Amino acid sequence: TNVLTELKKWRLSLIEHHKHQMKQEKEKHAVHVKQLNSQMANLKELLHTYEISIGRKDEVINNLTQALEKKKERIELMRKFTFWRVQQIKAKQEEYANRIADKQFQTALKKRVWTAWRSFSEERWKEKVEKACQLRAEDICVQLTNDYEAKIAELTATLEQTKSEILRLHSERDQYEDTMKKAFMRGVCALNLEAMTMFQNK
Repeated sequence: TNVLTELKKWRLSLIEHHKHQMKQEKEKHAVHVKQLNSQMANLKELLHTYEISIGRKDEVINNLTQALEKKKERIELMRKFTFWRVQQIKAKQEEYANRIADKQFQTALKKRVWTAWRSFSEERWKEKVEKACQLRAEDICVQLTNDYEAKIAELTATLEQTKSEILRLHSERDQYEDTMKKAFMRGVCALNLEAMTMFQNK
């Protein structure tokens, strides 16, 4: 009977000890689960923050891409407009040169007709009329030449100004593209640094 009583006491003490250990383990488990839930909530918040940040960066990238496309379209339009202006200037130069050549031909033709008529009408005034016509034709040729050279100089200056404008636009486009590349690289570096910081914290 004493042995059975002792065994019963041992059994009860073992059961109590086991219950106490189970209670401690449940408390530890509850604390651990609570910590895990807190960490999960923090990670969800961090993930939401990263999603918002990535969405904003995507929006900025889209805006910059649209601005770059608009800039390219504007540069293309400027290039086409400049090409059209150059073609117009060349056409005007050619038309002006043809007009001057026609005038000179008409002047020479009139001079010949005038000389022939004067030679038939008045023999004694032949030398005087020829000299006067020659001087007049030379004056007209000099005047036409001066006008033509002035017009060519003006059109050449306009052409040089247009070319310098084209070079300036190309330079601005190259600078804009370099700035965009640097901005993209800075964005990529910032993302990499944020990712490294997150992994180091974990």
